[in-house]
Amino acid sequence: MKDLETSGQLLKLLEEGVSSFHTIQASVKRLAQSGFQRLHLRDKWELCRGGKYYVVYHGTTLFAFTVAEEFVAEDGFRMAAAHGDFPGFRIKPSPDMHDGGYMMVNTETYGGANLASWLDRPLSVAGRVILKSENPFSPKECFVDFKKPILTIPNVAIHMNRELNKGVELNKQTHMLPLAGIMEEGSSFMEVLAEKAGVSKEEILDYELNVYNTDPGALVGVKEEFISAPRLDNLTSVHAILTGVTEGKRTHGINMGIVFDHEEIGSRTKQGAGSTLLTVVLEKIYDAFGYTSLEMQSAVEDSLLMSVDVAHGYHPSYKEKYDPTNRCVLNQGICIKEASTQSYATDSEAIAIVMQICEKEGIVFQKAVNRSDIPGGGTLGSIASSMLPVRTVDLGVPLLSMHSAREMMGAKDQEGLVRYLRAYFSL
Repeated sequence: MKDLETSGQLLKLLEEGVSSFHTIQASVKRLAQSGFQRLHLRDKWELCRGGKYYVVYHGTTLFAFTVAEEFVAEDGFRMAAAHGDFPGFRIKPSPDMHDGGYMMVNTETYGGANLASWLDRPLSVAGRVILKSENPFSPKECFVDFKKPILTIPNVAIHMNRELNKGVELNKQTHMLPLAGIMEEGSSFMEVLAEKAGVSKEEILDYELNVYNTDPGALVGVKEEFISAPRLDNLTSVHAILTGVTEGKRTHGINMGIVFDHEEIGSRTKQGAGSTLLTVVLEKIYDAFGYTSLEMQSAVEDSLLMSVDVAHGYHPSYKEKYDPTNRCVLNQGICIKEASTQSYATDSEAIAIVMQICEKEGIVFQKAVNRSDIPGGGTLGSIASSMLPVRTVDLGVPLLSMHSAREMMGAKDQEGLVRYLRAYFSL
């Protein structure tokens, strides 16, 4: 029953988190229900021991933290970070295109998307729209989510490309343009967007709009042991971190859950893990209690960061792609990811801590290492720990079809990740 309850909560977040903005909004709603108070980065913070707080930065990055009742400067932090963005497409400025009577939308690829998996899907649009204002330095903003399929990217018929099943290179500019409808006089995506936002087209100055897959998530398998859904990378981690930080309790120290933006494009932005933002937040917390930045930096020595992101699950049809002795199977436990290149943050002492927490709580875990001749991807862990020198471990649930428009995971693994983060924030 626990697996089903956790799966239901995850599926709800997957339905709501259709853009980086909407992921943060859904997270904030849950934090507010758990008694967290909002802070603003520009303000001087007044915090109290036993308090629960959160900060939203530029709409797409979130810090949620609790202060223990007996917190003192040398206690340090327990942190867990995920990312709220996912591969796909963003709509370009001047998006309207027409050809052969069709209305199309000009897009660019965001992150390392599996392009073919986006073909013939029901797609929608969500994100932030920026509007004119009286003060040019304070433009207005509104958020939109069409919540229904308004776009699709049709494939070519196999009759017109007999080599289709041998693999076809898709051109991001010409083959991946979504169709939005039949061209009519005066019709344009900008008009549709303005109507959805409840403003005139002339009021729209710019936007950050995400194309997303509207397919609902589902439990699959003969015993419903798998979850198949869009955006598992990395809303699985967001869900688990939110649960851990809202339910975890310690008598000492600070617990912090973080959702960064822009991991899929390298993290090196003002709201990404490759910025000084995390350090700024930690310094403001210490300042609120009358501690210095030097005391904060000293506390980092005994702190921990969990970089929580998905891992490559073992695919039986492509067994040659995996390490012979270190591979993760769905529903066989959370994955501790290691790489001597530090593409995954590897620290044997910190990994030993994770293993002992798992053993103490009866949480099943696996270790994952890439084949020596096939480099894997990276995560925000190594980037964040280079900005803030803290012991870091990369871990997460294993996936199949990673970076596809729809991905697959084991339902038991999500329950294990939630249990681990709850324990991590409690022991």
